[in-house]
Amino acid sequence: MTRTASLAPHPQPTATGPDVRPLARVIAGDAASDGAGVRLTRMIGTRALDFLDPFLMLDVLHSDTPGDYIAGFPKHPHRGFETVTYLMAGRVEHRDTMGNAGVIEPGGVQWMTAGRGLEHSEMPVQENGLLWGIQLWVNLPAAVKMQAPGYREFPADAIPEERRDDGARLRVVAGTTSRGTAGPVQGVVTDPLFLDVALSPGGTLNEPLPADHAAFLLMLEGSATVGDDAIGSTLSAGHLGVLGETGGVIALRAGAEGARALLVHARRIGEPVARGGPFVMTTEAEVLQAFQDYRAGHF
Repeated sequence: MTRTASLAPHPQPTATGPDVRPLARVIAGDAASDGAGVRLTRMIGTRALDFLDPFLMLDVLHSDTPGDYIAGFPKHPHRGFETVTYLMAGRVEHRDTMGNAGVIEPGGVQWMTAGRGLEHSEMPVQENGLLWGIQLWVNLPAAVKMQAPGYREFPADAIPEERRDDGARLRVVAGTTSRGTAGPVQGVVTDPLFLDVALSPGGTLNEPLPADHAAFLLMLEGSATVGDDAIGSTLSAGHLGVLGETGGVIALRAGAEGARALLVHARRIGEPVARGGPFVMTTEAEVLQAFQDYRAGHF
C-alpha cells in the first residue's frame, strides 16, 4: 500500500505578500495528435507556450473513447532529454531497447533518461475505458545530454503520501517536500519536485519554491486560487497555470469543490535549445548528427 505520513502542525510560509509566486499565465492547450494517431491536448510545446525551461513539452491524454488512444505510441527514438509518464487512470505498457518493459498503472510513474539515445514504445493495455495521463519532456544540460540512457519505474504503492493538517494530501513522485517526504525519483540533474496534490474544499498548500526553478500547475479536478490570497488568480480543471519568475512560495487555496493538481518545478538550465522531432540538443548540428546516428543504427 502507498506509504502515508500524517504530519503534526508545522509553521507554514505566508500565503500573502511579495514572496508568493504569482500565477503568470493560464494555458488551455491545443488539440494535437501524436504517436500512431493518439488524440491529446498539448500544454507545453505550442505557439502559446513553446518552452518553459527546463520543460520542453507537456501532453495530456484524457479520453474514454478507444479510438482516441488505442493505436498508442509505437517504437520511436529519443536523444538529449528525459521523458516522464504519469497515469491517473488506465494502463500503458512500455518497452525500450535497453531491455526494460513493464506496465504503468494508475498512480505509477516512468522516468526515462534518453541520454545519448534509445528507442521505446508506449501502448495502451486496454480496449475500452478511461485512459488519463501525462507525458512531460524535461531537458538535460549540454554536459550530460550524451550520458548513458537511464530508466526508472515505480508503481503507485512506491509513491509516498504526505497529509497535512490544512487539508492537503501530497503524493510525492520526485524530489523532497519541505516536510522531508522523499519521492522515489531522486538524483535528477534539474532537481525537480513532482507532486500530485489533492486539496479538500477550502484546503490550502504553501510550499517553498527555489528562486532558480520554473514551476507549473496542471489542474486535474476542481479549482484553486493560485498566489496571494488577496489578489490570487483562479485556475480551473483542464488548464495549465504557469507561475511567475519571482517569489519563494507556492500558495494554493482550493475552491468549494476541492482541487486536484499536478505541481511540478525544476531548476532552469539557461542554455540554447535545438529541437528536431524526437531529438533535443543545444545546436542544430547536434540534432542533424542525432538523425544520422539513428539512421546508422547507433541507438
